[in-house]
Amino acid sequence: MFDFHIHVSCSGGRDGLLPSEAMRLAKCAGYRAVGLIVRADVSTLPILLPTLVPLVKTASLYAGIEAFAGAELVHVPPALLPDAVERARELGAALVLGHGESVPRHLTDVVETGTNLAAVRAGVDILAHPGLITPEDAELAAERGVLLELSTAPRHCLANGHVARMAERFGCGLVLGSDASTASDFESPEVSQALRKAAALGAGLDAEGLSRLHVTERQLVQKLLRP
Repeated sequence: MFDFHIHVSCSGGRDGLLPSEAMRLAKCAGYRAVGLIVRADVSTLPILLPTLVPLVKTASLYAGIEAFAGAELVHVPPALLPDAVERARELGAALVLGHGESVPRHLTDVVETGTNLAAVRAGVDILAHPGLITPEDAELAAERGVLLELSTAPRHCLANGHVARMAERFGCGLVLGSDASTASDFESPEVSQALRKAAALGAGLDAEGLSRLHVTERQLVQKLLRP
């Protein structure tokens, strides 16, 4: 199993787990590789990534799990997303996620309209929980190789079925992401695997679609492992 959307905080604050804590929980939950992600905007990328990137590289050597440091760009004005994506990569982020236009259940998740399109154009690796993504944006994501996330998080999963249909229609790659940020978000390996499978099938994927998702996730890990 893989999860490219686990939130961490280098300060141990409420925005995520400690990186070493997240690696240990993920290993115990049966994950083989994870993305350890900080929530960030243009102003905080230079503060967060220089601490997170070397820490994850070192700690993952001893944690028994592949871990990749990254950032989720949150509430970045669409016009600034290209610069933010470039800056995140300059600072060593292995994964850059864009906080998509999730169907809002919380005010904190109401990103500006146009964020999906701007994130795809900017070349994020994963457009997280893109909500009711338009056909035009999904088609561009397929062309640009931007992966769409099916979210297992209750606050972000309402449009999973729509995202899966758009991905199937236009040939977008799909990944599953938990948006985990607390220890209680992790389950035993058996439960974790069953929940992830249920989320994918519940979104409308058939056995072939689920197999393609797994291939996409493995390919992403292989890409991240390249020197």
